[in-house]
Amino acid sequence: MQPVIKIRKRNENLKPVDPPEAPELTERESSREVARTVKGWVAEWQQRRKELVSHSLRVSLLVLLCFLVSPESSAQHLREAFRKVEQSVVVIRTNQKNLAPFPEKGMVSLNGLGSGVLISENKVLTAAHLVQSADKTIVEFSDGELIAAQVAGSTMSADIALLQLERAPTGAAAVLLGDSDRVAVGDQIFVVGAPYGLSRTLSVGHISGRHALNKRSERGSSVEFLQTDAAINTGNSGSPVFNLDGEVVGIISNILSRSGGSEGLAFASASNTVRRALLEQKPFWSGIEGVLVEGDLARALNLPQAAGLLVQRVAEGSIAWRWGIRPGKLRASVEGEELLLGGDIILALNEVSVERGGTYDEIYASVNQVRAGDNLIIKVFRRGQTLTLSVPLGP
Repeated sequence: MQPVIKIRKRNENLKPVDPPEAPELTERESSREVARTVKGWVAEWQQRRKELVSHSLRVSLLVLLCFLVSPESSAQHLREAFRKVEQSVVVIRTNQKNLAPFPEKGMVSLNGLGSGVLISENKVLTAAHLVQSADKTIVEFSDGELIAAQVAGSTMSADIALLQLERAPTGAAAVLLGDSDRVAVGDQIFVVGAPYGLSRTLSVGHISGRHALNKRSERGSSVEFLQTDAAINTGNSGSPVFNLDGEVVGIISNILSRSGGSEGLAFASASNTVRRALLEQKPFWSGIEGVLVEGDLARALNLPQAAGLLVQRVAEGSIAWRWGIRPGKLRASVEGEELLLGGDIILALNEVSVERGGTYDEIYASVNQVRAGDNLIIKVFRRGQTLTLSVPLGP
């Protein structure tokens, strides 16, 4: 027992009150109480340990499944997507006449090689630079079938072209043109083409970036390129870029490379750019391969305006060929760039003057406003004189 402290106030005659005594625990009862408490702690700790072990096992199993199941599932998905589209991918073979390289003279025949994809019963998409000035274009399908084709439309700013086959292929099915606006940086894609002539070659990568070439104008349309790290080499021009659903989201245009081979910097015209330029409006193919001249070179050529399109080549059978547009005939090196001089310099088409920055799309749009049978007005600079040609637009 602890001693009781008695408190008495001054001038007050009060009796001290003892506090009630607390019941004392015996030593045995105290030990039992401690034991029960410890057992409770142990039981609670063991239950929590079981829960933690169970959770850890579940997490470990999920991680293991991610490593073991996910890659196999992704690979199977890719195999199925490739098998779905491989018959639609084609090889594009072109032929064109060109000036012989210096010091040789005369004309030589040059062969081109690229890729493309069937998007309807008799239409193929490819890169414009591959077929723009080609005299002859042949489409080769996976079963070896060869079908001649004519360029139905092209746009050089987006580097895309639409081919019209002479007849439908017997064993190939068309693929769908997807919505490139739904593609995001980081999405996995795959490319099928003919690098170095090896047809139906698959390369896998991701969307690395998106690049708008110009903003939408009143008469022209915006051009967007998708950047990818998929392996792209010579012969892949015009190859389709597929999403994992087997839809075309881009057409390969070019690569940035110091070595000449794939360095993980490739660019494809977005499928929505293709749709707006070639499918939602009347396609047009001039057959002209040209170079924009301006500044000192334009003054040296005595142009009557600040810029013009120097014609390098004209494809046989094209509308420019029917117009009588003359290609270059003299090789020259200007500031390290090889040009063909002596040909026509286009100054304007349908009163749209050739200037730097997006004018090609405006010219293209103006041509689409001309009905079949109406005249196209083209202004050219030829041998120091300005000529105006009026030519009916064919059906």
